[in-house]
Amino acid sequence: MISVLIADDEQPAVDELAFLLGQDPRVGTIHRADSGSEAIRLLTREPVDAAFLDIHMPGLTGFDLARALQRFEHRPAFVFVTADEEGALEAFDLAAVDYLLKPVRAERLARSVTRIVEAMKAAGTGAADAATSAPALEMIAVTLGATTRMIRRDEVRYVQAQGDYARLHTDEASYLVRVPMADLERQWADAGYVRVHRSYLVSLAHVTRVRLGADRPTISVGPVELPVSRRLLPALRDRLEAATLRPRT
Repeated sequence: MISVLIADDEQPAVDELAFLLGQDPRVGTIHRADSGSEAIRLLTREPVDAAFLDIHMPGLTGFDLARALQRFEHRPAFVFVTADEEGALEAFDLAAVDYLLKPVRAERLARSVTRIVEAMKAAGTGAADAATSAPALEMIAVTLGATTRMIRRDEVRYVQAQGDYARLHTDEASYLVRVPMADLERQWADAGYVRVHRSYLVSLAHVTRVRLGADRPTISVGPVELPVSRRLLPALRDRLEAATLRPRT
């Protein structure tokens, strides 16, 4: 079980986040602070594994607090919680584990806890050391209107070619980036992405079903069924076998 800190100057936001975290069996002790300075005082007495930080607090902001905590011997993993999308780039410059938008949904918060636990396991240490010891996760800058935000590459289930652009599909949304599919195929091959069709690049980690012996071979990513090019079948079979997946025909 991990111990966490919630720092937010709005008490209802603290109470709601504490309630949601309390429903997760992976979360143990939950500390609360209503300001950045109070969070610093608390953490000098009670080190935690993860800190959920509101960005816009009077005095020390969430970003100020994250910078201060980086000087701690055992700094916690950071998750920023805010209603403002504009801070995503700065958040990931500070090596944030996640960036949550208010109002926080339970399933989205559970994914943040999963990321903290995964970082802990990857580091082979306590969760408090995971933020500095774990390998850096590949982040991608995407644009929504006039806003730039960051998403994790491992959230991308599949990629769809759209001319000189590529559309990245995640559980929550899709994002158009100005990167040719051929470049992504080459750059992401070592991360488990494989070309299955001239129009599709698929994450093997998200594959739920394969039908390679049918007249029209397909591969499914969740509820989405994608065509498989017969030209690419041999390479796909090799990748599936290497990933210890067994195609069902």
